[in-house]
Amino acid sequence: MRFVWQFLAVVAVYALGGGAVNAVKDNDWLSLVLGVAVAALIVLVYGWVVRRTEHRPAPDVVREGAAARTARGVLIGGGMFTAVIVILLASGHYDVDGLGSVTGALGLLGLMAAAAATEEVVYRGVLFRIIEEHIGTYLALVLTGLVFGCSHLLNEDATLWGCLAIAIEAGFMLAAVYAATRSLWLTIGVHFGWNFAAAGVFSTEVSGNGASQGLLDASMSGPELLTGGAFGPEGSVYSVGFGALLTLVFLWLAHRRGHIVPFGSRRAAGANSAATLPR
Repeated sequence: MRFVWQFLAVVAVYALGGGAVNAVKDNDWLSLVLGVAVAALIVLVYGWVVRRTEHRPAPDVVREGAAARTARGVLIGGGMFTAVIVILLASGHYDVDGLGSVTGALGLLGLMAAAAATEEVVYRGVLFRIIEEHIGTYLALVLTGLVFGCSHLLNEDATLWGCLAIAIEAGFMLAAVYAATRSLWLTIGVHFGWNFAAAGVFSTEVSGNGASQGLLDASMSGPELLTGGAFGPEGSVYSVGFGALLTLVFLWLAHRRGHIVPFGSRRAAGANSAATLPR
């Protein structure tokens, strides 16, 4: 029942907050304020529902060190996407025509903050964490990663390849980040850094939702296998490669820290995160 109550609580904020942010997405300043507010709200609701259903604080959203962990995540996610763009730029598939919109980038900051926080709380904080207790880290990573990828099939320009790419480079990778650090702040930072770099800085398509006008006025062209086509650079083999590499790195780190939950060895709720403070 704790899974049911946690899932219902965070999905309610996910749905209502997402609807509210989408309703004001044409107003950059409202998008900024409301997006940040929704991001903060879902983290607070998650912490509250974990305390109520598991009778303990939620160690993956502790306030101590939250800013530093989030910042590290933003650097990882933003750096990863920037590396993809640098490769595309060097190969002539990404062109910068000039400056875009500063206010547009600010609006996207709010939108991407809300998206990153809500999706990480739902998919890693609730789904991955609780499922992992029953079937182990590796199976939970694959299962929740595929569910995360398939959820993008509803996007306007979604493709099966694009959703598989999202599963690998985001679903698998972010679950591995969570397994290694037991910190939602870091996964939120990685998710936000990637999405904001894509939309708010480089003005590319994000997960088949169309291109946004961020800081740069830019365009892409070339083979879909390299650029991702209408789905955006997340459908690029470069993104998949970087995501797969980081997945392996963080799984190695999780193993080294003793954070891997073996299949068939069910741990008590929260044991995999309470024993060690998030790092």
